[in-house]
Amino acid sequence: MGNHAILSASSSHRWLHCLPSARLELEFENTNGEAAKEGTAAHALSEHKLKKALRIRSKRPTSEYDSDEMEECTDAYVDFIMEQVELARKSCTDPIVLIEQRLDFSCYVPDGFGTGDCVIISDDRLHIVDFKYGMGVLVDAEDNPQMKLYALGALEIYDSLYDIKEISMTIFQPRRENVSTWTVPVEELKAWAEEELKPKAAKAYQGEGEYMPGPWCTFCRASTRCRARADENLKLAQMEFKMPPLLTDSEIEKVLTILPGLTKWANEITAYATDAAVNHGKEWYGFKVVEGRSVRKYKDENAVAEKAVISGYKDIYRKSLIPMTEMQKLMGKTKFEEILGNLIYKPPGKPTLVPNSDKRPAMNVADAKNEFNEIMEG
Repeated sequence: MGNHAILSASSSHRWLHCLPSARLELEFENTNGEAAKEGTAAHALSEHKLKKALRIRSKRPTSEYDSDEMEECTDAYVDFIMEQVELARKSCTDPIVLIEQRLDFSCYVPDGFGTGDCVIISDDRLHIVDFKYGMGVLVDAEDNPQMKLYALGALEIYDSLYDIKEISMTIFQPRRENVSTWTVPVEELKAWAEEELKPKAAKAYQGEGEYMPGPWCTFCRASTRCRARADENLKLAQMEFKMPPLLTDSEIEKVLTILPGLTKWANEITAYATDAAVNHGKEWYGFKVVEGRSVRKYKDENAVAEKAVISGYKDIYRKSLIPMTEMQKLMGKTKFEEILGNLIYKPPGKPTLVPNSDKRPAMNVADAKNEFNEIMEG
């Protein structure tokens, strides 16, 4: 068995919806971006710090991604875990704490395994915590299939040793200030595993079932070339576009619903085709590679400054503060708030139309109208 399961826990939200996707992804190279490498570094550091907090020998890892922000985030994670351990000690004198534990759930998912960042067992309760350093997508613990698979893997080890009645699952995502916990009875979790997970996993492992495009396509390696996703997105092109006054309200609402996914897909196709043409010599019929727009640059800034001064021009330099995110990274979040907190303000954002499922509160319509008009007229 390799280092990565075909039906991994981290991609379960995808293959549970689109059963053949896991096999299809094997045809594409798994390339880790900078965010993934940074996440790996953060996990290694958090593991070291947690071991030290639990008085387990550990050597501090070094990484090019080390930063004050990573220090603060990993410290916060360790503080949270230790709080949970103390809570567990109130009902259990000697709770078990497992760090970076391999969890095998292959009795439900063929060759299925994953790694739990932290597992705490205290008599009748099992608590799994997943540390997510990423800040792109807000992750919710409720009914999260990755966490449920980890829970099943932990039960396989300890269910026979402890009378575990319920499982809590926590997503700790410090850069999004997100700590999400969901608790489920063991029997309910096992029922889901037998009735839904096991039959779907069996089909997914064989590459059987129907391709089902949806929000879960986002990180699928096959998404750009996937025909099912293309067919779904191209349905929008079948609509006869007219000027907005001629569209009904329901038609506009349908376009608004589909448009973000269609735009994202179109950008991915463009990026894929451009990469193939520029880096791999692919020729697309009816298209050519041209030089994009660029801006003029100084060849040698020192030489430019010298000549400008000689010519009598003195006001040639501009000094500005580094961006706020860079400043916070430099100082660390705590020091940043302490030193500059009362000098920071956040202006209202541009009014944006989003689905009702968005967690942000609705704006006052009159205020939104005024701000929108100011932006359009500015």
